[in-house]
Order: sequence, then structure tokens, then C-alpha cells
Amino acid sequence: MPAEGTGSDPRRRTTPARWRVLGHPDGMLIYQVHCIVEDHGWTETAAEDRHKIVLGRSGAYRRRLNGRVGLSDATSVLVTRPGDEMSVAHPFGCGDSYTCLEIDPAVLAERKDAERWLDQRGWAGTSDATLDLAHRLLVAEFRRGLDGFEMAERLQRFLARLLHHSALSSDDVDAEVERAVRRRPATLAAHRRLADRAREVLANSGFTMSLDEVAREVGSSPHHLSRVFQRMTGSSLTAYRNRLRVREVLNTLAEPDSRPLGALATEYGFADQAHLTRVVREQVGHPPARLRRLLTAAAGDDPSGTA
Repeated sequence: MPAEGTGSDPRRRTTPARWRVLGHPDGMLIYQVHCIVEDHGWTETAAEDRHKIVLGRSGAYRRRLNGRVGLSDATSVLVTRPGDEMSVAHPFGCGDSYTCLEIDPAVLAERKDAERWLDQRGWAGTSDATLDLAHRLLVAEFRRGLDGFEMAERLQRFLARLLHHSALSSDDVDAEVERAVRRRPATLAAHRRLADRAREVLANSGFTMSLDEVAREVGSSPHHLSRVFQRMTGSSLTAYRNRLRVREVLNTLAEPDSRPLGALATEYGFADQAHLTRVVREQVGHPPARLRRLLTAAAGDDPSGTA
């Protein structure tokens, strides 16, 4: 059975949290964390002491990685290495949950695809629907129970997929930065803040809000918000909202006694059950009923209540 705990992660003190170790084969450790928000301000900056991959599952938080402030949510992937400096904040009071993979340097030294990670400082990006589903299926298999040999092989294969994704995404980000620097820095910073604020609203309470309500919440007009969000994220507000909604649906489907699909459609702002089913299938390639079977773990509930 996976080990559970409250108050710290398996390696060192962090913000208060509930966590569950899923496995630790061959120089790797994988665990799930659900943060408990006691203080909305920034935590003390701390230096990372291990190579880590953090994959968002639900909620949102602000991060300051090597002095650069950004937003992490259920679509986010964060890659750090020893020496990276990080602090986090939950300004809107909502917690978050994520899966963390820690990897010993000796494991990475054997991989050609990890050279870029070893040579650069922390990277923050997003996961697409395919990578997110692979992450969730991996967690479900670990929670059902695997031996050390199979754990190690599955983690190595997932790591290859994730490193390939981060390399491609980094190239996309570099190209976007080249385009963005042509704009006035103050305008660019204001647009980034507006897009991040919209992401926070949608992640924390925006599934049943109208576009007008989201725009008012962030102090913008719907037209301006839509245009800026597309420019800064490469995604429409609708597409981004659907990504978040589908990930919350996947969280719920992984619970042993998850609610009926009609109730989930109402909770997450879909028109009806058919609309939910269509959007989920478009995002991840499977209908909700099949995903419920794939993601339900026989080993018991996740302590966060969101796995």
C-alpha cells in the first residue's frame, strides 16, 4: 500500500500538505501531494535539492522560480534541478494537488534526452491532454500495485515521453518570447498579468461563470480579455476552460464512488451529459465511462480527495 502522511513531503519540509508515496524504484520517487492553505502569502524561498518534475492535477497557485513569477494550475508541468530557488503562494485561498517525480542524478546521467535538463535551470510549461492522461493512468497503475521492476520501467518510459514534450514546448516558448519582446515591456507585463488572473479565476471558480462575469472579475472587457488571453497563451479562453474542466472531470472519475455523469455536467458547467461526453472524448480520445474504468484505483482513496 502507498505510504501516507500529513505535514511535509517525503523528503523535506514544505508548505503543509497531505501526501502519498506511490513508489520509489531504482533512484526514482513518485508521490502525490494536496496542499493545505494556512497562509495566502509567499513561502520562504528555498533551494531545491533534487531533480523534480511536478505535474498539476487540480487547483492553482503562484510560484516564484529563480526570481520569475508565474502561475501553476492543473495544466502545468514544472521541471527543476538542484540549486533552483522556489517559493509559492495561494493568494485566493484554494489549495492545489499535484504529482511529483524525483530523480537521482545518476538516473539522468544515463539518458541522452535528459542532457538539456541537466544543462539549464528550471523549466515551466504545460501538458497537453495526451500527456496528462498518461500521467493519470500511470498514477492509477501505481495505486493498484506494481512490483519494483515494473514501476521502474513505467517511470522510465513516462520520463522519456515527458522530456520529449518539454523539449518541444521549450522551443515553442522561445519562439513566443522572440515575438513578444517586440512589444513594449510594460504592455507585455500587463497582458501577462491579465492572462494569469483569468487563469486563476477559471481554475478556482470559473466553470459556471459567463465570459462577461470572468471579464468583470479581472477588470477587463470580454473582447480585450479574449484577445489578450489568446495572444499570451496561444489558446482561446474556451479551449483553456475546457482543458481545466476535463481535468477536473478526470479527477472525479478516478474516485471509487464518483457521481453520475449528469451531476458532473452540471457541476462543471457543461450544457448536459452529452456535451460533457463530447468534450471529454475530443480532449483525451475516450468517453467518460471508459475513463472511469481506467482511472479507478483498487488501492483506495487518494488522501487529497482529488485523485
